[in-house]
Amino acid sequence: MTAAPIVIVLAAGEGTRMRSSLPKVMHSIAGRSLVGHVLEAAAAVEPAHVVVVVGHGRDQVVAHLEEIAPWVDTVVQEEQRGTGNAVRVAVEALAAQGVLGGGPVIVLSGDTPLLTGDTVRSLLTTQQDSGARATVLTADLDDPSGYGRVVRDADGMVVSIVEHRDADEGTLGIREINAGMYAFDPQALVPALGSLTTANAQGEEYLTDVIGLLREQGDPVAALKVPDSDEILGVNDRVQLAEAAALMRDRINRRWMLDGVSMLEPESIWIDVDVDLARDVILLPQSTLRGPTSVASGARIGPGTTLISCEVGEGATILHAWCELAVVAADATVGPFTYLRPGTTVGAGAKAGAFVEMKNADLGARAKVPHLSYVGDAVIGEGSNIGAATIFVNYDGVDKHPTVVGRHARIGSDTMLVAPVTVGDGAYTAAGSVITEDVPPGAMAVGRSRQRTIDGWVERRRAGTAAAEAARVAQQEEAP
Repeated sequence: MTAAPIVIVLAAGEGTRMRSSLPKVMHSIAGRSLVGHVLEAAAAVEPAHVVVVVGHGRDQVVAHLEEIAPWVDTVVQEEQRGTGNAVRVAVEALAAQGVLGGGPVIVLSGDTPLLTGDTVRSLLTTQQDSGARATVLTADLDDPSGYGRVVRDADGMVVSIVEHRDADEGTLGIREINAGMYAFDPQALVPALGSLTTANAQGEEYLTDVIGLLREQGDPVAALKVPDSDEILGVNDRVQLAEAAALMRDRINRRWMLDGVSMLEPESIWIDVDVDLARDVILLPQSTLRGPTSVASGARIGPGTTLISCEVGEGATILHAWCELAVVAADATVGPFTYLRPGTTVGAGAKAGAFVEMKNADLGARAKVPHLSYVGDAVIGEGSNIGAATIFVNYDGVDKHPTVVGRHARIGSDTMLVAPVTVGDGAYTAAGSVITEDVPPGAMAVGRSRQRTIDGWVERRRAGTAAAEAARVAQQEEAP
């Protein structure tokens, strides 16, 4: 039985063209960092060990890896002296640990987020089945300018990799390029790495020179051409980051549409890799689903909606809303222009309507907050109705306090519920009230002054104004 492979991920480069204080491999697309995508692809071959070579911004990268993939090892390339040097540093660390066995060594680039697990598996299989000492991952490009060309013999084995600047006219016509990712027999890789030199224009140790050394001594080198050249695209600047994000978006959206999700304008819909969608979900334009969001069958999301780490039940509708760490239960409706903040639950058949903000609030089944209200640190019972412009006054300037509204209660428009306060089951509050004391079940609470009307005030205090003139005309029309 063939030993499990070891995967080395190269992530030490500075990425100067990103023009960022964040190390290049930590930039993200579709809710996952560039290096995180590569590690996910590497996991497809069930490696015995994964080693990430770090260098620039090492503290940030190591901390990031400890968060997203604590099972990987890291090794530091103190000076960025080329890909060959980076692999040698990793191999030496593996050998020192006594874990460099007989299994293949796969080398991947940490800035190729579109690489798939299927391709990594195929790379490993090709290496194992071909009998070669190394396998090069390649791709056909319509414009291969600047890339090293892969020259093969009649049997399809690699003869050489010729850099663009060194290629003659015939070699320049080759469209197959070296993707910079490989599988090696460790028994061939280790001595070849020891023979690398820095006798080149960059003064670096090139991993491509290992392929040349193997060929010089007559060792066979195979190649695996990816069917989709997008997979091997690296990210070196913000333009390429955006291009990779768009390609990932299209890949994710296509998969979901083929699995039964409707998207009326897929190019405007962005879905993270950790999102889970059921069949018959409808996603409308300008919607974004981030983090571990899940959406159940029949739910309708958008337009103009962002969900971050949310759970949405069957048949729910959310439009023109921003929701984060919230739960929207089956058949509930949210929006338009609604903000659900962390800790909010909208119960089955409930409604959080237009211009409503909710935070750490539990809206019971079939309860309604239809419009223009703030609900914070609250529990609202089933079937209750919160009138327009109601404010749950939860903050006293120092601490937050809870409000409880019972089942089938009615809160009048423009009510202020000053927490901590409880409104009992079936109770009412009058419109315009400020409620500072508990309201018993079935009671009506009125917390406002009696209206006082001062006749003739406008004529006396606002004489000569348009209001005074309008009042004068109205009084004349009403006079007998």
